[in-house]
Amino acid sequence: MQPLIGHGVKQIFKIIASVPRNDIVFCWFASVYASIAVFVGGVFGKRTIVVVGGVDVAKEPELNYGIFLSPWKAPLIRYALRNAHRVLVVDESLRHEAVLRAGREGRNIECVPTGYDPSFWNAKGTKHPEVLSVAVVLDKSRVRLKGIDTIIGAAKKLPGTKFTLIGVRPQAVHHLGIPHNVRIIEPIPRSELVTYYQKAKVYCQPSRREGLPNTLCEAMLCECIPVATDVGGNRHAVDKNGFLVVPGNADALVNALKRALRTSPRSGKRARKRMAELFPRMKRERSLLRIISDLTA
Repeated sequence: MQPLIGHGVKQIFKIIASVPRNDIVFCWFASVYASIAVFVGGVFGKRTIVVVGGVDVAKEPELNYGIFLSPWKAPLIRYALRNAHRVLVVDESLRHEAVLRAGREGRNIECVPTGYDPSFWNAKGTKHPEVLSVAVVLDKSRVRLKGIDTIIGAAKKLPGTKFTLIGVRPQAVHHLGIPHNVRIIEPIPRSELVTYYQKAKVYCQPSRREGLPNTLCEAMLCECIPVATDVGGNRHAVDKNGFLVVPGNADALVNALKRALRTSPRSGKRARKRMAELFPRMKRERSLLRIISDLTA
């Protein structure tokens, strides 16, 4: 296996040089680099796999989000989606978008959800009646995308409830006016999140757009009761084991959070059971091995 991680013009030449020396080209994200890899793979008769992350099939002008907003990148990504031997998506909602962006039937598109290790993401200790949310928000451009404005609005209406927002830079949300009951923590290593999941009774995913968010799934494995917006893969993850709300509606979020905080801890255990059954890491590994085996047969 030869991993290539980087960007810039040099990366293009590395891709061109590396593709002929390998049997399978595996691209994480349908990027401009992926389109180059798929093209070169076609020239040399190599099998290609492209994994869709979400932004690579998005076109959300109101949120200023999505590669398909770029006039010059869009046709390159479309080429990759059409010509890769397999396009993998983590949720059916992304499959529909990938088909739409590709402008084809999408016979090469397959849903392979992300996988998680239940032995690492697990419940431990006592749950506290507080709300946790995790999102990478480094500047104002991602505040609305991740629904941080909505959850801060909800926190102002629940002054007696403690909220913790991880992955958010204070300067990105300073203009919203942070109430006393909201704790802001800048980005931390993913492995350190588990202790926060284990303490919080409720996990909130207030995004206006999502694929299948890792943080939501990890929190549910740690027996957090999920409150999420009804977008993307949130619905499939939560199902009947939490609460779904309309994105951008602080009042609806307040009501759902109140109900979640009053809910029996048994709901958290059901949430964990669902995640452990639907998205174990071994299941994803088996799917990837099957796909690679099929392509190389």
